[in-house]
Amino acid sequence: MTPAKPAFPAPDHDHDRCTADGLTHAERVCAARAQKFTPIRRQVLQALLSSHRPLGAYEVIDELAKSMPRPAPITVYRALDFLMANGLVHRIESRNAFLACAHDHDAAAMVAFLICERCGSVGEIPALPVAQSLNSAARATGFAPKLSVVEITGTCAHCQQAA
Repeated sequence: MTPAKPAFPAPDHDHDRCTADGLTHAERVCAARAQKFTPIRRQVLQALLSSHRPLGAYEVIDELAKSMPRPAPITVYRALDFLMANGLVHRIESRNAFLACAHDHDAAAMVAFLICERCGSVGEIPALPVAQSLNSAARATGFAPKLSVVEITGTCAHCQQAA
């Protein structure tokens, strides 16, 4: 995975451009895979792109309810499932929340999430070597790993500079 953007964008970055780029990326991915990028899938992704912090499903519903009739939870969960299956959204396990992803990788790519404890932003970095090491160690014990998720909490560079 080659990051399309820094793990943590500058606080003063052009977020409208960032959101537009995320939607354009999703359109390209769906077109290349002959998948339908339906209006509700677009709206759910746009809600997640509204910040660089992960949102729970009900927070996504609340965000959508600001501009449309409140969608049913099952509708949002189905859209999230589609977006995750296509590598456009990640689930942050420790937060039971979802994060938009504009990196060019598939849903099976190994990544690590850097979670800032101060501002709540989440960065994403490649983690294939770490995941391979963990999976090898697990297999050496006879365990058959299925999914590796690496989440690292700490403080992003922007918050460190502000302190």
